[in-house]
Amino acid sequence: MTFKIDHTKKLSIADLEKFLADNNAKVELTEATKKIITKGRTYLDNKLKTHGAPIYGVNTGFGALCNVIIPDKDIEALQENLVKSHSCGMGAEVPTQIVKLMLFLKIQSLAYGKSGIQLQTVELLCDLINHKIYPVIYQQGSLGASGDLAPLAHLSLALLGLGKVNYNGSRVDALKALGKEKLKPVKLTSKEGLALLNGTQFMSAYGVYLIIESKKLNKWADFIGALSLDAFDGRMDPFKDHLHTIRAHAGQLQTAQAIRKYLAGSEIGKQEKKQVQDPYSFRCMPQVHGATKDTLNYVTSVFETEINSVTDNPTIFPEEDEILSGGNFHGQPLALALDFLCIAMSELASISERRIYLLISGQRGLPAFLASKPGLNSGFMITQYTAASIVSQSKQLCTPASADSIVSSNGQEDHVSMGANAATKCFQVVENSKKVLAIELLNAAQALEFKRPLKTSAQIEKLISSFRKKVKFIKHDEIMYDVMQGSVQFINESTFINE
Repeated sequence: MTFKIDHTKKLSIADLEKFLADNNAKVELTEATKKIITKGRTYLDNKLKTHGAPIYGVNTGFGALCNVIIPDKDIEALQENLVKSHSCGMGAEVPTQIVKLMLFLKIQSLAYGKSGIQLQTVELLCDLINHKIYPVIYQQGSLGASGDLAPLAHLSLALLGLGKVNYNGSRVDALKALGKEKLKPVKLTSKEGLALLNGTQFMSAYGVYLIIESKKLNKWADFIGALSLDAFDGRMDPFKDHLHTIRAHAGQLQTAQAIRKYLAGSEIGKQEKKQVQDPYSFRCMPQVHGATKDTLNYVTSVFETEINSVTDNPTIFPEEDEILSGGNFHGQPLALALDFLCIAMSELASISERRIYLLISGQRGLPAFLASKPGLNSGFMITQYTAASIVSQSKQLCTPASADSIVSSNGQEDHVSMGANAATKCFQVVENSKKVLAIELLNAAQALEFKRPLKTSAQIEKLISSFRKKVKFIKHDEIMYDVMQGSVQFINESTFINE
């Protein structure tokens, strides 16, 4: 599929989800967008010929060097030097899916014609996507305030034929990959390096990816929670609609409805219950899962605004005949939203681990640790340890990055968002939550077998039948790592969330 990048149309996260899902997706600029980019560049070129005063980043240095005037003969070298000097990333590599989103979002931001960039530079960014040339970018280095300088510098190196890229399954020199596809590096002109490096595309790409993943995991959490509820012989009273309409948070209502739907027709659910109430980790799923859903909706609104924005600096306004130096690259809105999402997704894992604990506790007719012969077999005892360890790590990662700021660039950049750190730690928390939910699925599926011959709902039975093709019922102690990994793979590969 070819995705048209059009400055007049709003981009949605749903669009980007389709883009990521298509491994052969290509992008191209509309003709109208090409014209608006060219108009911005022409305006800047003309302004440089007539404007006597310095323009930040165009004929001056950067950051604390903003008062250093650059001679006309060095303006192009200034931009290439910027990209090289700012390529200061460290740490682990950014996953390819997120690099693809960074490329797309950088193109989108430049498509509004407010950046003064050459059309051929934007088109080469499109070519990187279309030929699957993905710059090697590192997770550490951005303060999330002048934009994502270091990560975007690594992205931009490829445009100059510099640095490394992932291409055809190997890490190679960018110039080699460009040559293989008969592409030529660009020669940056005035302001282009700054337009490429200033922006929030590292934070934004992580945020978009995490929203997509979090929406899937929210659906899994409801489904797995419903399975655990039935396996634990829980009551359905806490999920009746009229209980939630009197506290009508949207996510709460949605969760209760989902659990009722998943358990509709369950033979286990129809059995008379001995207990008057269930523990909170079962009874309060609508309130806890629902709050995470509401958080996710808020975070989605923040990021959908951001991905349709111009976030570099200075910004060009041909119609008003102005070039304004401002702070649209500051990542504070994203940093706060990412920290919020981090906490919300950590809570999904936290309540999931409590359900795991109850499933192995030897209550409600279930054997201790879900072992056929407890004592001789430890059963699922240590799966809960692992879940607890992961949940504890996520709690530690929930310390907000946005609460921190460290002065940089000799005090010129004296408040920063730390949104990039918020993004990378949120990524870890979302991955952690997936693992914990996979462990709960493993335990709940095991517990369900001890309820036989009673059946749960037809929908859950269908999914468990599919699950058993990858993960079998554990009769005797086995190497549990392989079984747990199988459960994670099932969540990754199942089409359930699309049904």
